[in-house]
Amino acid sequence: MSQLLHTMLRVTNLDASITFYTQVLGMKLLRKSENSEYRYTLAFVGFDDESTGSAVIELTYNWDTDSYDHGTAFGHIAIGEEDIYARCKAIEAAGGKIVRAPGPVAGGSTEIAFVEDPDGYKIEFIQMSSAQHGLG
Repeated sequence: MSQLLHTMLRVTNLDASITFYTQVLGMKLLRKSENSEYRYTLAFVGFDDESTGSAVIELTYNWDTDSYDHGTAFGHIAIGEEDIYARCKAIEAAGGKIVRAPGPVAGGSTEIAFVEDPDGYKIEFIQMSSAQHGLG
């Protein structure tokens, strides 16, 4: 049986990224490791540990790199949420950047919102229960 374990993102400021994913998005710092020989640090964050079957995000900080080109292939990370409206208010209150306000997707009824992490990666929040906002 296969299982999706994690998605890796290269970040330019590990402390800012850990703060964003834990304090703004509410994930937990699961573990952190440093490799001084090859000059990088890894931090794994998620809502739950991989051992539960939950996918996590690996934040990779290469000590000698201060910027990355995101390219055009990567789109976003998606997170299911019970109330994207309340979630976005909490993210804004915590200093997070909302780049697409909560609401229905163009041409459909699924409700989504987008936020941006400190490195500009997009995170989509998808409303898990549209009925509570009258868009069933």
